[in-house]
Amino acid sequence: QVQLVESGGGLVQPGGSLRLSCVASGFTFSRYAMRWYRQAPGKERELVATITSAGSITNYADSVKGRFTISRDNAKNTVYLQMNYLKPEDTAVYYCNVFRPSDYWGQGTQVTVSS
Repeated sequence: QVQLVESGGGLVQPGGSLRLSCVASGFTFSRYAMRWYRQAPGKERELVATITSAGSITNYADSVKGRFTISRDNAKNTVYLQMNYLKPEDTAVYYCNVFRPSDYWGQGTQVTVSS
C-alpha cells in the first residue's frame, strides 16, 4: 500500500524556519512527482510546492515563493520542504501528496507560527 508519513512540524516564531520531511513507501518513488499541500481550519486546501520525479523542476505558490524550497532524495524515498521566514499565515497542517494517477495523502504535520 502507498504510505506517506510527514514529520518536522512544530511551533515556531515569526521569521523562524522549519524543515518538513515526507517518507514514502509502497510505490516506485523515483518515477513520480511529489507535492506539498497545506490546509488551515476553515480554509481551502492549498497547493504549496511541486517537484518533478528527478528533482529538476520545482514550482511554488505565490504565497511561499522565495521563502520555501522543495527538494527530494530518491535514494531515501523522501521529499522535503524547507520553510524560511515563516509568517503566522503559514500556520496549517502540511500534507505531502503523490498523484499516480489518483491522489494519495499522508497524515499531515502541524505547523504553527506564533509569537
